[in-house]
Amino acid sequence: MTADIQFRHVCDVEEVRQTIIDIHVEVRARDFSLTGPFYSAERFGERLTGHSAAPGWEAIIGYDEDEPVGFAYCTPLGPRTRWWTAMTTPLPEGYTDETGSRTLALNEIVVRKSWRGTGAARRIHEELLAGRTEPRVTLLVNPKAGEGKVQTVYERWGYEKIGEQQPFPDSPVFAAMMRRLR
Repeated sequence: MTADIQFRHVCDVEEVRQTIIDIHVEVRARDFSLTGPFYSAERFGERLTGHSAAPGWEAIIGYDEDEPVGFAYCTPLGPRTRWWTAMTTPLPEGYTDETGSRTLALNEIVVRKSWRGTGAARRIHEELLAGRTEPRVTLLVNPKAGEGKVQTVYERWGYEKIGEQQPFPDSPVFAAMMRRLR
């Protein structure tokens, strides 16, 4: 496969919902063996609905000709965000104060197996962030995904682990990471 990718920016989840869910199931369950209720298509669909209902939600789908390569989507964290409430260790005073324009949450980034190692994930990631005005971006990563390799990739992209959180009772404990954008 090539890394000659065309990008489609989307702000209406219904235009790409099934594509996003199909890629999620293919990668999380089949490739990474992340199974159980939390990773089911139904639960992911519920999270996608919640994320996409937030003001400023944006997705990008990468295509190699007509074949979807992967996707990423994000939402800015608003003043009433619950993003930081599941942290297992406290963060410094003011670190979690959100305005709707301070921190972007990278909710998901998923690339299909045939395009891994081609730079596709990085290109999708950077394309999504290119037009953003927030000064920082945060994400959660399962430290067991890819036997730790996924977290290592984010570290190479400039993210730093700031703590851990478990946002749902049946979710894994995720590494919470942050990167400066500006």
